[in-house]
Amino acid sequence: MTFSIPDDLAPEVYPLAWLVGTWRGEGVIAYPTVPEARFVQEVVFDHDGGPYLRYTSTLRLPAEAGDEHGADLVWSTETGYWRVPPERPEDLPGDKTPLEVLLCDPSGRASVYVGAVGNGRVDLVSDLIARTATAAEVTASKRLFGLVEGDLMWVWELAAFGQPLQSYASAQLVRQDQ
Repeated sequence: MTFSIPDDLAPEVYPLAWLVGTWRGEGVIAYPTVPEARFVQEVVFDHDGGPYLRYTSTLRLPAEAGDEHGADLVWSTETGYWRVPPERPEDLPGDKTPLEVLLCDPSGRASVYVGAVGNGRVDLVSDLIARTATAAEVTASKRLFGLVEGDLMWVWELAAFGQPLQSYASAQLVRQDQ
């Protein structure tokens, strides 16, 4: 897949340049305490020239699973920032770049992920998950993003609701702004 690095993209986030844009597609949620459901998703990675990418994600359940007015039901939204830290861990392979991600959602959770990006793949693991008193307890999370034949594939694992870490959601997204 060919992409161009935006002229005003900060050099610190060049390893993330392949993510910049709008991605849409479909996926599935399946968790022991949540009935299996299909969803549509839009993810936007953009920037304002600072040394980070801005991130937004919205998952919607299709109208047949939504409200009685035929509207899609918003299942989850997230906003956040992705950045490359200035220090490189000594044990990180040479073809990987360290990554820090901060995500917030309106259900009362803020999560910090650490991981690496390289070769069209992002691996993230939760480092800190803070929540308000009314938010559901999530004790751990992992995320994997991969560029596969031009599509963005991702998997989200959760340890929540008293369950061990396991698959929660996954999707295949197509770049919209080529």
